[in-house]
Amino acid sequence: MPHRQSPIPVLWLMTDERLGDGLWAALRRLPSGSGVVFRHYATAARERRKLFRRVARIARARGLVVVRAGARAGYGEDGVHGAARACNGLRTAPAHDRREAVAAVRRGADVLFVSPVFATRSHPGAEALGARKARRIARGLPVTVIALGGMDARRFREMTGFDGWAAIDAWGAGGSGAK
Repeated sequence: MPHRQSPIPVLWLMTDERLGDGLWAALRRLPSGSGVVFRHYATAARERRKLFRRVARIARARGLVVVRAGARAGYGEDGVHGAARACNGLRTAPAHDRREAVAAVRRGADVLFVSPVFATRSHPGAEALGARKARRIARGLPVTVIALGGMDARRFREMTGFDGWAAIDAWGAGGSGAK
């Protein structure tokens, strides 16, 4: 990885507006060395920047890696979510099928979030891939591959073919986190 020197996290929190004030507890629950993908797509730009700066301060203090989705890089993030963007840091990308995964790798992604592995509140009614199909998407790719969608530590322990897992709800209040 020519543009990245520190280890790539294998545990991730995906943020969004559903977390509300639970975001702060979720950030506290993440083990040092974990990653945060800051999304908050529906938040107005000015408030989103302010929220991101607060998340980034907490992440730095706790030894977390933070990547930002959306517009171009430049707000103190360690990378960007969406491998098509030029970035000197970590580049992450979603992958919902094999074609999308291969394209993201060709664009320079360091990390792929294969989703939704299981049913998730983030995409109500969306068909889950299931562990087998998700593994086929991830198989043989030369990047870190993270399982996303209905994931928690227990489900991850029962799976093979992934380097780590990401979630929203598992890191929130009542979630199983890294247990």
